[in-house]
Parts: sequence; structure tokens; C-alpha cells
Amino acid sequence: MLEKLDIIHGMFAPGPNSKGFDYSGFEDQPHKLLVPAANHVLGLEDGKKRFLDTVLALNKAYSLCSTLDQARTYHKEVAFLSAVKAAITKHTSVDRKLTEEEKNSVLKQILDNAVVAEGVTDVFALCGLDKPNIGLLSDEFLDDVRRMPYKNLAVELLEKLLKDNIKARTSNNVVQEKKYADRLQETLRRYNNRGIETAQVIEELIAMAKQFQAEMERNAALGLNPDEVAFYDALANNESAVRELGDEVLKKIAVEITERLRASTTVDWQVRESVRAKLRILVRRTLQRYKYPPDEAPEAVELILKQAEVLSNAWSL
Repeated sequence: MLEKLDIIHGMFAPGPNSKGFDYSGFEDQPHKLLVPAANHVLGLEDGKKRFLDTVLALNKAYSLCSTLDQARTYHKEVAFLSAVKAAITKHTSVDRKLTEEEKNSVLKQILDNAVVAEGVTDVFALCGLDKPNIGLLSDEFLDDVRRMPYKNLAVELLEKLLKDNIKARTSNNVVQEKKYADRLQETLRRYNNRGIETAQVIEELIAMAKQFQAEMERNAALGLNPDEVAFYDALANNESAVRELGDEVLKKIAVEITERLRASTTVDWQVRESVRAKLRILVRRTLQRYKYPPDEAPEAVELILKQAEVLSNAWSL
């Protein structure tokens, strides 16, 4: 246990690339130190993984020796570090700001009664932010995140919010899910490799969140149901098709393909090549009839079938 605690002390000590962070007042002012401690960890190279792994090992070790008087001396510090771990990894369902009294109550509970504080701490509340509706990242909320003094934690919050939004709102849309998941991954890759500064990645993530919101609003304005939007996006993935045919024609194709594929798919079509071949012909002929650009048609056909696979489970219910 002491070995793991020493590793953590090293992570908070000053070093060549870090000013360090002193959390020695955690017994008196835990709520004031929790968020800045989490922010410090997230600013270290590979800090999140190293810290979470070490605290996990620390808790396991503590559980084996916690009845010893020497170990009990470290009870509150182990609890505080567990709370920092929870602040980094967990979001609960609190949708409002906590008062100072509530913050103290939450952290007193952690320090007095719990060593492993999973799920207790709400990061948004401790940062003084209202937790946003997953489907509505408002400009006001994003501006609040931009102004947060704890920039590393701001990146972490934006990453999780975007991932949750992408998963929740594009899970049945192959094109949009890949587009935003790839873009988010690339931005975070450059950030983790120190290719861009923290302030810059926050701006990029905020811009991505706003573009994502605008695209979701565009989907609603198309006048198509979610299945039709998914096929529309598969068709519009080709820029020359958008240029030559325009939105209205692509919408007509999307509606027709949705209707015909839904009527033609069977429960086991994904594993029956004969059925897949018939569906491929059906899609190809539909595209030919609407004069979809022939050079891009084969790729569009495969993307449409891939999209149909995602939707077909719901169709067969």
C-alpha cells in the first residue's frame, strides 16, 4: 500500500514538466482540492491511466491491511484519492449545481465512511456547472466550459459529452457516427501527443459540438424520418452526387430505398448471400433510375447495404 501511495506522491510532486500540486490540506478543504487535483492528474503525460491504475491497486492493498493501526493512519488520504479517481471517471445524474453545504456533505461522506468513492462525486456540480441535457449542448454551457480554470478537466468533460452525444444520436447512422467519431479521435490524438495546446483543443471540441448540434438540427429540417436520414447521408457521402442531383432528388431516393429495403429484408438476410445479391441489384437499379453518378455508385451501394444491416434488426422486430 505504501509503495502505491509513494507512486501517487511522485505524480503530484514538482518535476521537469510539471509544477506539481499540493493536496496536503485534503482533510480540511477536500472540496476545494478535489477538482484541481483531478485537473493536475489529467495534465500529466499518460496521467489519467497511471493514476487510475495506481489508485485501484492502492485500494486493493488497503483492503488487505486496513485493520492495522499503521494503515488506518492513511484512511482519509486513501479516501480522498479515491474521490479524485471518481471525479475523473464518474458522472452521476445530478442536474443542478450543488451548494457549498451539499459539497461538504458529499465529501464528508467520502472521507468518513467510504474508501472507494465510485459514483459519489458529480464532476459537473463540483466544477460549478449544470450538467447538460445530453441532446442539447447549449452555447451557454459550452461557454461555461471554455471559461473553466481547470483546462485539462474541461477537455475531459468535452470528450465524454461528445462521445455520449455521438453514441446516443448517431448509433443507427453509419456515416455520421464514423464522421464524428473519427474527427474526435484525431483531435484527441493530436492533443495527447502534445501536438496542440489545451486551450486549442477546447476550442476545437467546442466547435465540433456546435457543428454536431447544427447537423442534428439539419436532420430535423430535412423532413425525413431517422431511417431515411441515414440513407440520405449514405447517398450524400459522395460530393458529386450532391452537386449533380441536389437535396430534393437525394431525399426521394432515400425515401424509396428505405421503403423497398425494409419490405425486402428478412431476418436472416445478412447471412444469406443470395438475398444480399438481390438487395444489391435492387439498390443499384434504383440509383441508375435516378441517374446517380455511375463512377460513385458501387461505393454508394455498399454503404447503403452496410447502413441497412445496422437498421435491419429494428425492422425485423
